[in-house]
Amino acid sequence: MLSRLKKPDPLIVLIIMAVIVAIIVPARGQFAEWFALATNIAIAFLFFLYGARLSTTEALRGLTNWKLHLTILGFTFVAYPIVGLLLYPLTAVISHELYQGILYLTLVPSTVQSSVAFTSIARGNVSGAIVAASVSNLAGVFLTPLLVMLVMGAGDGVSVDTQVFIDIAVLLLLPFVLGQIARKIVPWVAGAAAHKATKLVDRGSITMVVYSAFSAGMVAGVWTSVKVCEIVFLIVFSAALVAFMLWLTRFISAKAGFPRADVIAIEFCGSKKSLATGLPMASVIFGGASLGLLILPLMIYHQVQLMICSWLAARYGREAEAAEAAHA
Repeated sequence: MLSRLKKPDPLIVLIIMAVIVAIIVPARGQFAEWFALATNIAIAFLFFLYGARLSTTEALRGLTNWKLHLTILGFTFVAYPIVGLLLYPLTAVISHELYQGILYLTLVPSTVQSSVAFTSIARGNVSGAIVAASVSNLAGVFLTPLLVMLVMGAGDGVSVDTQVFIDIAVLLLLPFVLGQIARKIVPWVAGAAAHKATKLVDRGSITMVVYSAFSAGMVAGVWTSVKVCEIVFLIVFSAALVAFMLWLTRFISAKAGFPRADVIAIEFCGSKKSLATGLPMASVIFGGASLGLLILPLMIYHQVQLMICSWLAARYGREAEAAEAAHA
């Protein structure tokens, strides 16, 4: 975790740069419209690469561990939203808009790349993590907007049309399916997607979404309502929520009798929230100037979870190596 603080993740740097540029030169008028179109193209291409890198055979084989996947889905789309609803009293110390952002982050799918990476470092069930995280993102195409309609639709100012399901399916699910098809037809596509291409497009698309959202907020003047104390609160709150969900996922999965490798996969997949999927969904579901405030908690939470989980995964990995050495 200290190494992450000394050498920031390139994604963090890109997000900060996108915010600064949006403050100085926000996207306006026709340029904003063209930039939004380019952002959607980048997002679609990212999910095309996700589809191209996931082996269909491996995915089908991994689906047989249905208890693992149902448990992770339960944490992601049941436990998290319940926690989000229970946090409503926070509106006594933060604005209602920021609480809506906190509530929204509890509704988005799990991460893919970081969940798998941390599970691998911790010597967990890597194949199970790959399938579980991918299933979470595919299920999120329908479950996240549905949960937004059920949980946030009753709130003031939030209205979700059923067209959202079609828009998100076209933006995220269709490119994923096309990636699976391209994997079969053009073999080198899978190799390209498995290397740096996905990471570059991942970072680039997130940066574009952040710039677009913050630009809309600057043009509409919504950022004048955000206080420094609220930003500090979100950082502290994110650390507390990540720690609680890591403990909850590990405690329940261990009590349920899962082996160590599966417990680790559940802990890292079930406690994470995806910025790469959450931001595109937010732009489709909400849109407009209010998007900036809604995605701020998710952006902060994402970075906090990366730092805490990187430290925890490294600790688990050292413990596994020590156990193997003692056994040998």
